[in-house]
Amino acid sequence: MSSANAVEIAASPEAIAARLAASRYLADDSLATAIFLAIRLGKPLLLEGAPGVGKTEAAKAIAELLGRELVRLQCYEGIDAGHALYEWNYQRQLLAIRHAGEHEIDIYDDRFLIARPLLQMLRAPEERVLLVDEIDRSDHEFEALLLEFLSDFQISIPERGTIRAATQPIVILTSNRTRELAEALRRRCVYHWIGYPDAQREAEIIMLRSGDVAEAMARAVANAVQEIRARPLAKPPGIAEAVEWANAATILEKGGSPWPQAFRRAIGVLIKDEEDLSAIVPELGRIVEEALG
Repeated sequence: MSSANAVEIAASPEAIAARLAASRYLADDSLATAIFLAIRLGKPLLLEGAPGVGKTEAAKAIAELLGRELVRLQCYEGIDAGHALYEWNYQRQLLAIRHAGEHEIDIYDDRFLIARPLLQMLRAPEERVLLVDEIDRSDHEFEALLLEFLSDFQISIPERGTIRAATQPIVILTSNRTRELAEALRRRCVYHWIGYPDAQREAEIIMLRSGDVAEAMARAVANAVQEIRARPLAKPPGIAEAVEWANAATILEKGGSPWPQAFRRAIGVLIKDEEDLSAIVPELGRIVEEALG
């Protein structure tokens, strides 16, 4: 899909929200507007929020609505240029030299170049969406490298020269805000904060993404999860865990467990920390009973 088509699809925030919903991702007006502006202005989109609120899923849905491949760069402590840009396959180069004997060989041919996510994006920007996931987990040096890449959308390979994007790439960055990002990076992007949805929106998401969970059960799960998240937990459950809880409880109910018991037995797919379980389990019966009404 070409850049022109991307702009055509991003006709309005409402059009984007409708297309995302068709991809089973519910975006409110503010998120749809941020996506619209990022595409129309040609700027990266920075999505911040707690783990599990749907940042990565938003990037996947954007790639799907544009009909493009999602190229994901997962950040971590110690990530460097070799993991993000490119590397030479030294073993293949050495083997090629041995096989070539006295014949000349270009050891900097494409077949020896390992393209990492940023180079992959530059090679086909009209066919891909770049996701830089959890940029806050990287160090400041890598953040500076990424900022330079986002400024010019080009990289220099000493043996090959400069490679530039033929069209404006679509880039999405996510951050769990475990540390503050540089102001220069923030200024480069269209920014949006994704919070946990309210109970009504979460019930809609559960019904959209779960198998055959009834509306009443989806609303019960959403209400229960809202109360559970309000507790001082080490790892509050995300939206994906809420969907899994609804699915797991439904499977148990069909197997003969009544609803309150089904929810209690399936708690392991919602809460995944021992101390959090110890804090929630004693009150889980009351939380579930109240949520079921």
